[in-house]
Amino acid sequence: MTGFTPGRRWQPAYLPFQKETFGERALRVIEYSVKGPLFGCRMCGNCLLAETALVCPMECPKGLRNGPCGGSTSEACYVDQSRPCVWYHIYDRSFKWGREDVLLEALPPLDWEKVGKDSWGAIIRNAHNIGFKKIFTGLLSAKTRAQTIDGILRPVRQPEWWNGDAEYHPPAYVEPASSLQGRLVAGDFVVTAELTPPLSASTEKLIRNIELVRNLVTAVNFTDNQSATPRMSSWACSTVAIQHGAEPVLQMSARNRSRGSLQSEIVGATALGVRNVLCVTGDSAKMSPSPRDQMDINDLDSIQMLWVLRRMRDEGKYLDGREIKHPPMFFLGAAASPFSSNVKFQALREQKKVNAGAQFFQTNLIFDVDGMELWLNELAKRNILDKVYILAGVTPIKSLKMAQKLAEVPGVHLPMNVLRRMETADRADNAQEEGIQIALEVISRIKTYHNQGIHGIHLMPVGWDEVIPRIVTEAGIVRRNKFLPQFMEVRSSGLGVPAV
Repeated sequence: MTGFTPGRRWQPAYLPFQKETFGERALRVIEYSVKGPLFGCRMCGNCLLAETALVCPMECPKGLRNGPCGGSTSEACYVDQSRPCVWYHIYDRSFKWGREDVLLEALPPLDWEKVGKDSWGAIIRNAHNIGFKKIFTGLLSAKTRAQTIDGILRPVRQPEWWNGDAEYHPPAYVEPASSLQGRLVAGDFVVTAELTPPLSASTEKLIRNIELVRNLVTAVNFTDNQSATPRMSSWACSTVAIQHGAEPVLQMSARNRSRGSLQSEIVGATALGVRNVLCVTGDSAKMSPSPRDQMDINDLDSIQMLWVLRRMRDEGKYLDGREIKHPPMFFLGAAASPFSSNVKFQALREQKKVNAGAQFFQTNLIFDVDGMELWLNELAKRNILDKVYILAGVTPIKSLKMAQKLAEVPGVHLPMNVLRRMETADRADNAQEEGIQIALEVISRIKTYHNQGIHGIHLMPVGWDEVIPRIVTEAGIVRRNKFLPQFMEVRSSGLGVPAV
């Protein structure tokens, strides 16, 4: 057990890729000898301890550097049950210390040229550039102390190629980027639906389901290897949807995606006509069938994805600084988890996503509308409800077995009364119908929050795609949509409508 970081073990350091001088090796050994036992340091070369309440975020099995995943709990990490969720402890300690707003700063992914090396050397060089006399004077005054410390540490955590901050960045365009954004701007109660990508190369069933719902919902989502299980890619399904008159929402998971592939894929996807993008960190490979992928750390998290894509669109630049002559145009979204860990922690996490570039949220499954209202209240306190559109996630429960599984999913709260209703219905051989009625009741209550924080419904039938027409019809949320081809034209002006 480490001293300040509530992790499980003092982990081995990353291995450097380049030769080091004797002085660099000596400083690395000294730094690791001190920070390893105290913080579980892995020598990432981009130390964030001052921003994360002296809890090392690299103890997270996913290596997330901007906050917890949607499965965060106070009990344990869902990826490794032997560890606590280190990000829960970071948030908990930061709130107790009154330093929670420090967590809003968008932090960069690792610079792998520095991984395995020391951070102290860079701090010493920054101090030398500022001047030790100036630093000493600044530390003596309470008015300048925080600014002086930040001047020393900021260049380490915020390299020039990233330059992250804790500010809100509205979209730099005027006209709607997609039909989905256009409907939301117009004040419609919008419905999106998630369709299941096929397991094979055949698109017959996929096309049938697209045609089944395309006139009933504004846009269709395609998951990106949900539960870390391979299926047809989201961008391929999105292309099929465009070809058959439906507007897609491309889901992009950080789990198996590098910063290079993210940038090239978004340019390619928008060239093919994709105009809605949902960034998610993604389920750990721990949830996939064996043999499993590499499970140590992600190259990116969802907030870093939002930061990179927003800058590509609004500033016309790749991460390495190269200019994009015709920037990609898209409506940028993220996932939200109203019932993950502490509602105050999650509201801060949502604010950080909005600041980074999220224009709409599609939430995790909601069965407890009163709990959703508590989450909305926390978002209101953070002054972001007028900066993002929220589509509440709803699913029809198909069976008692599905209900029992949902009750165990991190980030999903299934009330006991819902579980009991499914148990009773299962005994009466009426589970599917009861699941549909529960979904209709939830939608009916969520509709009362229209323009009070909620702007629509995101249906997630979890493989039960054929039930979508019945739900949107009986819930009274059907809107005969016509796909608007003008949104499929490649835009190069860099202009569009702000999200709210």
